[in-house]
Amino acid sequence: MPYIKNIIKETEENTNFRKVVFTGGRSQLVVMDIPAGGEIGREQHEHVEQTLFFLSGTGKAILNGVEADISAGDVVVVTPGTEHNFINTGNEPLKVYTIYAPANHIDARIHVTKADADADDEDEAFGHAAV
Repeated sequence: MPYIKNIIKETEENTNFRKVVFTGGRSQLVVMDIPAGGEIGREQHEHVEQTLFFLSGTGKAILNGVEADISAGDVVVVTPGTEHNFINTGNEPLKVYTIYAPANHIDARIHVTKADADADDEDEAFGHAAV
């Protein structure tokens, strides 16, 4: 089923660390709220491409050890196999929407905090099985 919503509003209103808002046959749309001082955490997707759109806040992208500043309006494309992390270096939430291709999380999954995401072994296994 198609998905039609205002993704900027959806992202701005989201207060969860990660919320899967749509999963299609070949891609997935997720909104994120990374709190001040927080981070996504170092990760690497072997078979998934991830495109991140930053709506507000400031931070740092680390891709294969190379650091770059990020802020509202920036986009980062993480190709399969790239080790990456995104860190909020500002004083306000880093608001992000991201597209995974293929899906990397269980459909409709919500992680209120990063700790919730880190403890979700079922979702982690789903992501590692993505091809």
